[in-house]
Amino acid sequence: MRIKITLGETVLYARLYDTRTAKKIFEILPYRSTYNRWGDEIYFPVPVEEELDETAKEEVQIGDIGYWPKGKAFCIFFGETPISKQGKIIPASAVNIIGKIEGDATVLKSAKGKEIVIERC
Repeated sequence: MRIKITLGETVLYARLYDTRTAKKIFEILPYRSTYNRWGDEIYFPVPVEEELDETAKEEVQIGDIGYWPKGKAFCIFFGETPISKQGKIIPASAVNIIGKIEGDATVLKSAKGKEIVIERC
């Protein structure tokens, strides 16, 4: 399941994994929202409700896409968060890993605007 992520002029592509949570996210696409930043993480609410699953992690990698059950949010990790330690990327709490950015996710550091669009491709 391939997706296109657009934030202003910044466009990225990603693959969603074959998991229940990822499939639920894919079903709601296209989806548009305003987003928040928390360090080098972008997150925004989605109309999906899931619990932690077998993919859940408390430490993620650059380019990981997660679903945060506590906030019912889609998360893109492209660097350290405010609670990261010595090169480890730590989300606010565990996230289901639902996909991965193709290419260099760190381009999100310079993304402008307040709106994000996620669509199938």
